[in-house]
Amino acid sequence: MTSVLFDSERKIMDLVWENEPISAKEISRLAEETIGWNKNTTYTVVKKLVAKGVLKRTDPGFVCTSLVSRDSVRRQETKTLVDKVFGGSKKALFSALLDDETLSREELDELREMIEGR
Repeated sequence: MTSVLFDSERKIMDLVWENEPISAKEISRLAEETIGWNKNTTYTVVKKLVAKGVLKRTDPGFVCTSLVSRDSVRRQETKTLVDKVFGGSKKALFSALLDDETLSREELDELREMIEGR
């Protein structure tokens, strides 16, 4: 995957990842229930995802399946965030997280364990 997903695209992909394989009609129904979108908006976003190569739509029934995993999208978007906001420095990202006073002792311990496990 070469491009980051827009928020609207990520919302649709979340529905796909949680329910795939899933018809475009079912995506539209779920998007209406969970996001409040109409059918046209949902189908427009689905078409954009197909064009980006992250979603495959097949006949009959316009069944949609992901072509990228949720984890690969998270990794790509995290890399983009680190590059864009922290000048590519993972250390700066962790520093910003550690400066956040809302982190609990448990969360700090978990971060420490993850770092030490590398």
